[in-house]
Amino acid sequence: MIASSTLRIFVVEDNAWYGELLEYKLSQNPEYIVRRFTTAQSCLDNLNEKPDLITLDYTLPDGTGDVVLRQIKERLPEVAVIIISGQEDVRTAVGLLRQGAYDYLVKDEETADRLWNTIGNVNQQLALRRENERLREQIGQKYDPQRAILGKSPQMQQLFSLVEKAARTNITVSLSGETGTGKELVAKAIHFRSERRNNAFVAVNVAAIPRELIESELFGHEKGSFTGAVSRRIGRFEEAHRGTLFLDEIAELDLNLQAKLLRVLQEREVMRVGGSAPIPFDARLMVATHRDLTEEVKQGRFREDLYYRLLGLPILLPPLRDRGQDVLLLAQSFLQTFCSQNNMADCRLSPDAQQKLLRYPFPGNVRELKAVVELAAVLADGDTIQPQDLSLRHASTTQEINTPDGDESLRTQTAAIVQRYLDNHNGNILQVAAKLQIGKSTIYRMIQNNEIRVS
Repeated sequence: MIASSTLRIFVVEDNAWYGELLEYKLSQNPEYIVRRFTTAQSCLDNLNEKPDLITLDYTLPDGTGDVVLRQIKERLPEVAVIIISGQEDVRTAVGLLRQGAYDYLVKDEETADRLWNTIGNVNQQLALRRENERLREQIGQKYDPQRAILGKSPQMQQLFSLVEKAARTNITVSLSGETGTGKELVAKAIHFRSERRNNAFVAVNVAAIPRELIESELFGHEKGSFTGAVSRRIGRFEEAHRGTLFLDEIAELDLNLQAKLLRVLQEREVMRVGGSAPIPFDARLMVATHRDLTEEVKQGRFREDLYYRLLGLPILLPPLRDRGQDVLLLAQSFLQTFCSQNNMADCRLSPDAQQKLLRYPFPGNVRELKAVVELAAVLADGDTIQPQDLSLRHASTTQEINTPDGDESLRTQTAAIVQRYLDNHNGNILQVAAKLQIGKSTIYRMIQNNEIRVS
């Protein structure tokens, strides 16, 4: 249960006896700070104190409840206003509730008790709202670019500057860079620094969705529009309304869908598969790819008009090999997190291990570094990682890492980590997938390929 906090209440009542009764009753709760006013104007003059709740007598010497309610809501839209009236006119009550009143109570001998219960409900809702705001603030801090994206190199400082600039507007952002450089993390950092942070961040990996399903995934579908469409489904554009839609690996979208995406972006509305009515949306768009979109346009694989529609603010993420000492900063952060999550003693890198990491070009970028140091923490004897604990293969030249064997190095390391988690969690695939934040289908595929085993 979420703990309540101090509730600031204004009691607006011109009847001195009744006002004192309400003030006395509400003041019995030590967490309620109650102020009483006898006129509408005196209440309005003190709204700068930002009360959480106002009890408002419908008939005041200087204004009726509907007029005063409107004036209050214009200045404090979120405040809960409870109208207390001597009349039982249902039409009046309904009109005030539609105007934004939280509740309408008729004056009688039980009003004070009903008001007490109603304010208790308001207080619970306010506590939930405050908790949600606190959680949103925590998420915003988590994706603060200076905290979520570690790095002190000049390239990263320039990236942080672009993230801040992107967050101040709704411009489309196109993220590019090698696989594993953290494009989705940057997209989240922009979203949670923007005015849209209280709304959804919806991420779609275009390459991971079968071509026959991508249109339905993005735009939604109506019931019966195709075999298997047993109910209506809203698409990702609708889910991202007033938030951010992040389309990863946008270069993998086929030309037919590219044309439809272009129309959606031009019209700012989607048409569900099998639907007949366009649905407007308001979503900030961010896209990412590891391919060179200009080359894709030249080769006829990507529409030029869509390319310019998506270009917006281009942000290029630097590869890890160009970030210098950031490698060690990231490695130590990954080690600290991994050891904490697995109840292990803190690990550190020996000077020789540090030099080995700095010499390696990391074709898999940050994602590969994370896999390498986590495996090293498992293999190390004691709390110090030595060079032999770092499974870096073909580290002598950049050319060598582009061979199939170089690609296999990262996959082998990943399989070793998955295997260790399976062994430690009694082969519970769902639990391991959640712990490692990977899809369970990935683990099943590794089992089918005999890369790992379940005992």
